[in-house]
Amino acid sequence: MNSAAVGSQTLNLTGLRFDANLGILAHEKTSPQPIQVDAELNLGPQALRPKDDDIGHVLDYRKVRQIIIDECTAEHVNLLESLIGKLAQRLMLLPGVRGVRVKIAKLEIFDDCEVAIRIETGQW
Repeated sequence: MNSAAVGSQTLNLTGLRFDANLGILAHEKTSPQPIQVDAELNLGPQALRPKDDDIGHVLDYRKVRQIIIDECTAEHVNLLESLIGKLAQRLMLLPGVRGVRVKIAKLEIFDDCEVAIRIETGQW
């Protein structure tokens, strides 16, 4: 690659909201609750323009979105820390991903604040 035509690329999904089975409280074990996921994937050096305009030659953000939803809704998880670790590991398996930053927020656990965990792994 010509170094003048290369840049560092990051894929971001921000504000993805859906319900997940998460938590240790009695009501959390019986009913899903809304969460919000923000994900940042470091794709490292990339050509400023793909070699062609074909979705097959880039990381498809539709697939990333679906993986996040699938991983977070696959089963009940007691701890936010367990869920975010599982999700970060799965995202690191995607082709070309060098690093992952993920934040998961429980939106309705308290009336006066949002509770979130953020994790970073890989190369940044």
